[in-house]
Amino acid sequence: MIKFSSKDTDFKLTRQKVLKDWIKKILNIHSLKVGDINYLLTNDEEVLKVNKEFLGHDYYTDIITFDTSDYDPEQESDDVVSADIVISVDTVRANAVEYGASFEEELHRVIIHGILHLIGYDDHSDEDRAEMQNQENIALELLRGYES
Repeated sequence: MIKFSSKDTDFKLTRQKVLKDWIKKILNIHSLKVGDINYLLTNDEEVLKVNKEFLGHDYYTDIITFDTSDYDPEQESDDVVSADIVISVDTVRANAVEYGASFEEELHRVIIHGILHLIGYDDHSDEDRAEMQNQENIALELLRGYES
């Protein structure tokens, strides 16, 4: 099950069913299934708090992804993805301006970025970042197909 919730932000996510179907499709393309994926949409301060508390990082970021697949006692196979994903609406909004994208497009990019990490894509090297961006673009194109 995919769940979206908000904390300390006035932002309301629309078209949740479309986004859930899209996420499921991306996982299916990679031969994976949805377990429990929980998105928390919040503000910069909450993401900074999570970053400090759980990762020991003292900086703002747009997304933090915690793979919880190994912690689900009911999960019987390795092809099921479960996670807690925390997104800063504030940073997504600022990044959209910086990158010349709409807020919605940048939010969708960040939403799928977390899923791509869970699938196994990384962004530590220039080559990894290029492949991650390519996969994000493929996923965003697929989402546009849901919207037409």
